[in-house]
Amino acid sequence: MITGSIVALATPMMPNGDIDWPALRRLVNFHLENGTDGIVAAGTTGEPSTMTVEEHFDVIRTVIDEVNGRVPVIAGTGANATWEAVNLTRWAKEAGADCCLSVTPYYNRPSQEGLYQHFKAIAEVGLPVIMYNVPTRTGVDLFNDTIFRLAELDNIVGLKEATGDLERDQELFDVLKGRDFALYSGDDSTACDFMLAGGHGVISVSTNVAPNAMHALCEAALAGDRERAHQINARLMSLHNAMGVEANPIPVKWALQQMGLAKEGIRLPLTPLSEKYHATVIGSMQQAEVL
Repeated sequence: MITGSIVALATPMMPNGDIDWPALRRLVNFHLENGTDGIVAAGTTGEPSTMTVEEHFDVIRTVIDEVNGRVPVIAGTGANATWEAVNLTRWAKEAGADCCLSVTPYYNRPSQEGLYQHFKAIAEVGLPVIMYNVPTRTGVDLFNDTIFRLAELDNIVGLKEATGDLERDQELFDVLKGRDFALYSGDDSTACDFMLAGGHGVISVSTNVAPNAMHALCEAALAGDRERAHQINARLMSLHNAMGVEANPIPVKWALQQMGLAKEGIRLPLTPLSEKYHATVIGSMQQAEVL
């Protein structure tokens, strides 16, 4: 089981939108040097929805190559067509990913049975699967009862839960407690309390910007040190909020630019961070002590 602070890695790009491969490798090493416990390559924050299939594969392959076994690499392999998600997962397995992160099929709004069959088909590839539930982006919600069914299947090893609904999450903790099934927060602003309540870590946007602090937060929360976890989280809360002032990954890519870790590159239909939010993001970074 992968635990702790897992970065939903942004993909550095040049001003013309080309992937900045040297910067991607530098960003991986930035995380390895600052305590990040795992790396998601080509997840939502990595912008795979605007990449070609070849670029998607190359980002995953580059991260795996640069990490070289030092931390687990989780490949983003989600798609709204089951055959495509299966093929992406098969390729990630061949490339050497430790597991995959697969989002619920977006736009076509399947039933709960459709979601069950979708993830069942992906699991049959043989690569450990972390499911990803983010209804605000996908338009479909993976219900707890369906999660419990899927948790019984081989190779379904975890869930990234991004609703931010801690009351709903408590049922997951209660039913799945003691099982070899990982529960990760996908919502930075509630991740501290999620872990203190029984979660195993966070797949995080904020970790792109503050990897050392997020590692310390996870370490404290997973050890049950409530006071220290809340103390660190209070320093990071404005950063968590600032990373959502516009659609992810717009704010985080601008923040990485301010840190000298990436150039001003993002692909349409996303555009660079609006000037009216610059001061908000800078202030949050200063409070988090990364600037």
